[in-house]
Amino acid sequence: NDTHAPYPLCQTSPEKDAFHICALKFKELAEKNSNGEIKITIYPNRQLGDEKTLLERMKMGIVDAGAITGGPIVNFVPIFGVTDLPFLFSSPEHAYAVLDGPIGKSLLKKMEEAGFKGLAFGERGFRNLTNSKRPVRTPQDVKGLKIRVMQNPVYVDTFKALGANAVPMAWGEVLTALQQGTVDGQENPVNVIYAFKLYEVQKYLSMTRHAYAPMVIMFSLKKWNKIPEKYQKILQDAAQKAAEYEREYDNKNEAVQLKEIEKHGMQVIMDPDIEAFRKAVKPVYDKYESKFGKELIESILNYK
Repeated sequence: NDTHAPYPLCQTSPEKDAFHICALKFKELAEKNSNGEIKITIYPNRQLGDEKTLLERMKMGIVDAGAITGGPIVNFVPIFGVTDLPFLFSSPEHAYAVLDGPIGKSLLKKMEEAGFKGLAFGERGFRNLTNSKRPVRTPQDVKGLKIRVMQNPVYVDTFKALGANAVPMAWGEVLTALQQGTVDGQENPVNVIYAFKLYEVQKYLSMTRHAYAPMVIMFSLKKWNKIPEKYQKILQDAAQKAAEYEREYDNKNEAVQLKEIEKHGMQVIMDPDIEAFRKAVKPVYDKYESKFGKELIESILNYK
């Protein structure tokens, strides 16, 4: 009986990470609001695979649900890549307004064509650059650094435009690569740098906020279509509330986490030359305008 079946929700993060906090809140709300008729089982720490594997398994209906970073979703839903454009969002509030509004809704709708049901946008957050070689204040400082990026063409092109040697790599391999020095650096939000103790393998953190990474609470469409409508409503509502809770958690904790990171000996550059970075990545916009549509890009940039 699918009605009372447990829905496994998978994510690739450790227990103190914001994705796990989000998954717990989703479970709590879905179970409470269905009087225990819905059961959610959480599998953290890549127990069922990395994000790309989880997406493949969701598409096939093997995995029911997940909290997945926008980056890997691009491989299945190309238009999602628009959110990866560098310096597209000016603030968290700007990102939330766009993603919770009509533009975000249409992106979630697009996921159905690829076999997914997108419920709500949480966040990985604004991404910043770390490395083991030198403080980064300008694009010039990035030149020649080997930087791990997500397996995502926009990120690869962004770091190529900055003169870095961009190395696309699944997250599961990154810590070893940083430890062994096969890559010099990586880019991620503060919450990831903190949760994964990247201060142990990286010396410098530049608060570039060069890209905003959304996360999607999502279901396998095959699974979703078997869930009775009254439970779909409960799950949809739980997802939106859990996403908002996770965003708030992220924002509240960034300053605290930065202090902790500094305490562990990492040098934090708070004010890199953002204007110079913006200019340097202009070719990325020129390249992707035809793919994502100038109108969509402008409507996000100018969203009020």
